[in-house]
Amino acid sequence: MNWIENHRNACMVALIILLEVIPHSHHRYDTVGDWRWNNNTLTISVSREAGLKNPDYVTLVFVHEAIEAILCRHDHVSGASVDRFDMNFKGAGEPGDDPKAPYHRQHEVAMKVEHEVAAALGVDWAAYEKALEAVPQK
Repeated sequence: MNWIENHRNACMVALIILLEVIPHSHHRYDTVGDWRWNNNTLTISVSREAGLKNPDYVTLVFVHEAIEAILCRHDHVSGASVDRFDMNFKGAGEPGDDPKAPYHRQHEVAMKVEHEVAAALGVDWAAYEKALEAVPQK
């Protein structure tokens, strides 16, 4: 049951999304974007270093993480299963790109939205990817 179903008879549904722009070293694992749910509050953490070249880069990571987290919740993909997969991932690229990721479909949709928002903001995708790859490893 998702949060909308839980509140079907309520007059108002509260969904709070918090954005934390933090030093990369403060993430739970080596990632530029992370999300976690606590009841109806979604907290998204983005590496401060991601936005050093362009503050729109933080916006793009935020949009990606928000879409991914909301779709995961809707599709009953737990944050714990996403965390477990991400924290144990040994392949190349992003963990969500791996078809074995429990949130692969949600990640792919988030990537499409992220690309569209980047285009609307006039962000050069190659420069954006290069900036994210340049964020120092933990």
